[in-house]
Amino acid sequence: MRLTVLGSAGSFPGPESPCSAYLVEADGFRLLVDFGSGSLSSLQRYAGLHAPDAILLTHLHCDHMFDAVLYVVVRRWAPDGPYPALPVYAPAGAPDRLRAAYGEDGSVEDVYQFYALQPGTFPIGPFTVTVDRVNHPVETYGVRLEHDGRSLCYSSDTAPCEALLRLAQNADVFLCEASYLDGVDNPPDLHLTGREAGEAATKAAVGRLLLTHLVPAWGSEAHTLESAASAYAGPLEVVRPGASYDV
Repeated sequence: MRLTVLGSAGSFPGPESPCSAYLVEADGFRLLVDFGSGSLSSLQRYAGLHAPDAILLTHLHCDHMFDAVLYVVVRRWAPDGPYPALPVYAPAGAPDRLRAAYGEDGSVEDVYQFYALQPGTFPIGPFTVTVDRVNHPVETYGVRLEHDGRSLCYSSDTAPCEALLRLAQNADVFLCEASYLDGVDNPPDLHLTGREAGEAATKAAVGRLLLTHLVPAWGSEAHTLESAASAYAGPLEVVRPGASYDV
């Protein structure tokens, strides 16, 4: 598998990154995991406007799904379009959410074929995909992708929870959010700190920790890295748009 980061900023686009979007490739198939605000630009820069063969939206906060609304225009109104309906795996409310945001007649089913997520394991292209509900205020799924004996876990947005540890167990790569700073009074049941991301990586015995979903305007990358390293002894870094990783 190959992971390419299209966007990694948490909550809203930062000065150097769109919001969450990650392209995972195997056997010529490209799965776009999340499609956050601003990431349509990075999709064109690092992969191609029509690169995705399927989309998985972990939850319906705008920083993880809003460019799927703009992508309706790309597939419906292209000079050589319309394109066939693209598979979208997402929480059950996704069709209504996208229709409401798109406006006009509200229809998006000509562009997307929706499949409602629920905890379990299922195939998408060459990937074996496992999702489970994690600890976030709206219906949110952490994701584990497996292919050819390798595994990638993506936390999505979550506070500490057992589901995250199950999904990440022995993963070769753990792409984990670290939105909050350690040592301050953070709201509960919403996000992880760097230390909590490191603790999860250690408990799950992952091979590599990639930190994402930092909020540049409110945080400190150096502080987050230091906090994660205090709890996890393996290789770790903060991801950036355009970075690619072999899993």
